Amino acid sequence: MNEFALSHILIAVGFMSVLGLMLSGILALANRKLWVYEDPRIDEIEELLPSTNCGACGTAGCRPFAEALIRGELKPAQCTVNSREAAEEIADYLGVDAGEAVKRVARLACAGGAHVARNKAHYDGLASCRAAAVIAGGPKGCSWGCLGLGDCAEVCDQQAIHMNPVGLPLVDPERCTACNDCVEICPKGLFSLQPVSHQLWVACNNRLHGDDAEADCEVACTACEKCAVDAPDGLIEIRDNLAVIDYGRNRLASPDAIQRCPTGAIVWLEHEKPVKGREARRVIRKQPLPVNPS
Repeated sequence: MNEFALSHILIAVGFMSVLGLMLSGILALANRKLWVYEDPRIDEIEELLPSTNCGACGTAGCRPFAEALIRGELKPAQCTVNSREAAEEIADYLGVDAGEAVKRVARLACAGGAHVARNKAHYDGLASCRAAAVIAGGPKGCSWGCLGLGDCAEVCDQQAIHMNPVGLPLVDPERCTACNDCVEICPKGLFSLQPVSHQLWVACNNRLHGDDAEADCEVACTACEKCAVDAPDGLIEIRDNLAVIDYGRNRLASPDAIQRCPTGAIVWLEHEKPVKGREARRVIRKQPLPVNPS
């Protein structure tokens, strides 16, 4: 190898060495300037969380929840998926009170299964409520009613929702973490997250009046106002042909308000099981109603 080639090799090696040193220095300086301290307790707390990342606590996942616990912004019990024992363990680790969480569950504002609610057409397409809703609002006669194709059950990571034989989603309150996924996916907006203390519930969203409402669904609210009359003043009002409960007055609620409801659209929940009033029509039919083209 001649001297000319050797000199070029040495220059190249020297250049790369200098460049490497410069980049190392820049990275070291950047690491020093941009380094952010992370409390090591976050990893420890995250290990004590269920790793479901369901969002029921109000954060984006378990790690953000752990970070909020460290900052003192949330209480361990606000993770509704964790057991009380796990919440107490986290509280002991942090030296804080575990707190109390209001148990909330997803509820459906519809009781119109295939045996009581009529369809105006056959739907033969993608088995999805969102897909069916795109076609003239879906096949159901009640344009506000549950389409029964199970998008909510499919999206529930906790397996807290299953479809019953008449095409209505049933929520298992023990499994439900109030993560909001079913609320977001329902194209009819029928799900909401409710504290279990809200035992008075309107299982309907139909906005038609009287006979028009019953023509589509036998268990629809007919806006007869009997519940509003029987309830304490201000607890229930009829708004857009639908009974609406003021849960700010929930302490006044009792089963008295449901007793004269003729269709059983308003119910009293015992451990999330609906109880209808004494004058509610009893439905014994189990077979789907025939399609009734409009």
